[in-house]
Amino acid sequence: MSTQDSKVRVAADIGGTFTDIALIRQDGRVATRKVPSTPDDYGRGVVDGVHQILAAEKLTPADVGEVLHACTVATNAILEAKGARTALLTTKGFRDVLDMRRIRVPRLYQPLYKKPPVLVPRRLRLEITERMDWRGEVLTELDEASVTAAIDLLVDEKIEAVAVCLLHSYANPAHERRIGEMLKERLPGVFVSLSVDVLPEIREYERTSTTAINSYVGPPVRNYLESLVARLTSDGLPQRLFMMHSAGGIVDARTVMRRPAQIVECGPAAGVLSARHVGHLAGYEDIISFDMGGTTAKASLIEAGELHRTDDYEVGGGISLSSKLAKGGGYALKLPVIDISEVGAGGGSIVWIDRAGALKVGPHSAGAMPGPACYDAGGTEATVTDANVVLGFVNSTALAGGSLKIDGRLSYKAVEEKVANPLGLSVEDAAYGIHELATTVMTRAVKSVTTYRGRDPRDFTLFAFGGNGGIHAVTLASALGVGKVVVPPGAGVFSALGLLYADVETSAAGACLRRLDTVPLDQVEAQFAGLEAQVAAELSQPAEKIAMTRFADFRYASQAFELMLPFGSDAAATDVAELHRRFEAEHERLYGYRLPGSGVEIVTLRVTGRLMGEESVRAKHGVPASDAGVTRNVYFSARYGRVETPVVGRGALGAAPRQGPLIIEEYEGTTVVPPDCTAALDADGNIVITLPAPAGVRTERHEYA
Repeated sequence: MSTQDSKVRVAADIGGTFTDIALIRQDGRVATRKVPSTPDDYGRGVVDGVHQILAAEKLTPADVGEVLHACTVATNAILEAKGARTALLTTKGFRDVLDMRRIRVPRLYQPLYKKPPVLVPRRLRLEITERMDWRGEVLTELDEASVTAAIDLLVDEKIEAVAVCLLHSYANPAHERRIGEMLKERLPGVFVSLSVDVLPEIREYERTSTTAINSYVGPPVRNYLESLVARLTSDGLPQRLFMMHSAGGIVDARTVMRRPAQIVECGPAAGVLSARHVGHLAGYEDIISFDMGGTTAKASLIEAGELHRTDDYEVGGGISLSSKLAKGGGYALKLPVIDISEVGAGGGSIVWIDRAGALKVGPHSAGAMPGPACYDAGGTEATVTDANVVLGFVNSTALAGGSLKIDGRLSYKAVEEKVANPLGLSVEDAAYGIHELATTVMTRAVKSVTTYRGRDPRDFTLFAFGGNGGIHAVTLASALGVGKVVVPPGAGVFSALGLLYADVETSAAGACLRRLDTVPLDQVEAQFAGLEAQVAAELSQPAEKIAMTRFADFRYASQAFELMLPFGSDAAATDVAELHRRFEAEHERLYGYRLPGSGVEIVTLRVTGRLMGEESVRAKHGVPASDAGVTRNVYFSARYGRVETPVVGRGALGAAPRQGPLIIEEYEGTTVVPPDCTAALDADGNIVITLPAPAGVRTERHEYA
């Protein structure tokens, strides 16, 4: 993206504990800021943080050209069950689709496991008399009297949002469109989502669930964004706000207000995007992106410089493991997202002992308020941050460059009373046990995007960021056999920086459902053209200013899953035999077999549009040299015990490797370098930590077929 000359761009990313602010000038100079998140009014923390960074940089609101944002409003609405009072209108006989879900459950050996409550209670799921077949042909005409009766009930129930999902509406949206018109006439202030606008694709449960999520989070997201835009405008900041979406692009906030489900995973997506950008500049193309904040830890894979995306995703449900490990416990969200695995292990994760006497970490978090015990804000539970303070990994008096005062004595007390005494351990051993247990939980997130997909983590470089990423990075890498860790500049505000590197990008999709060998290619071309027009309208730009990319989902006839492959720019001139060959080759590469002679179907057509503009400016981080001879007594496990450890700034490192132990303290976070590792600074200002190669761990690069 680009903006007016001399204007700066500001990004804000809301986390569970801190709100991160980043600013970039036209020449690439970067400034960052961390402010406590304000759960009572997240927008207040954003605007306060923007004003703080502008004041620190001697700038005014008039100097800001763009504001970019990632927030947790949609996610929190789902996780905390605080979304809108939502109703569902659906085809007669399909009222219970949301209850039936899919057959999988995340807790296979817990027969009493209860899935999370449906976002729309049964009495607010109303049936409409109508029916289409899969071709879009009308079997039963829409009975408008049944729609009127349903709307009458919704008026009495004081509904805030309505989701409309009719059977096979992706093939013929006429009935859904008419219901939408009737809702607009009778309920003009109610948020309405039509499945044909949210997800015009096959699979009834996923389409219904995604549409319901869109309506459920719609009012809180709309209210938040309208309030934030009004606040920005009143303070002289740009009125136009851009939002990160879960697939890694940014769009105008007005688009998000219509389709808020697309920002459910926007914050984590920004971090992965930042890792790819910084990694590419430094020559790293195969990366494990590791983001540890105050509430969760997240992992994603970047392979050959490419992000991994999926539309098979679940959100919520109280499952602390990665969705890869625990399918069926959340709400299906079938929209493009960067493939991210998440676990409930962050700096604020609460440590507890179960009834069997086993130590546990998370998924519950102390959050921003009251926060870890050391915050001295009323929290008494031991957290991962408290354990790291006891170990000496974290400064025991202040965080965020001294702007957040803490009391290490409270950490010691919490770990002693809540963990050490009940388990009969020394406080140091208890704290290190917490540190290692948190790391063990986080390995699950990494393995779910590597090992469980046939990728060896030893073939990748671990990029660690987030406020706590640098503290646990080496322990995590050691557990995975990874030999190199990179901690980039601005690691503690890395997701906010990722917003500055993102392209304006959106996508559109539509069901096709035709056999590849008989599909009329002119019809495919017409459908692609319609999707491209939809993308251009959403970006509010003529098509010649947008880089369009076409894809299609293919499968063998009657399969229940698809593979997405690129599609040529002129569908009418497509070589069908070549498409067939490419599909079979990709199927064999992923699954180890092909089915010669079996028919291949096109299921869904997709278009992604990226606004063409200038390349992102290379960020220039100030790296102050500091090595004032300060040391801290740090506990590096029973093997090393307490070690007097130099505490330095990033600028104290050079190109020559420096032997650990080291504690590298910065405004945004801390990096821990154990005694058996070395750390150096590369040309881009990244901290590069090299681990010793254990016996049996191969160091050669494995090339995947």
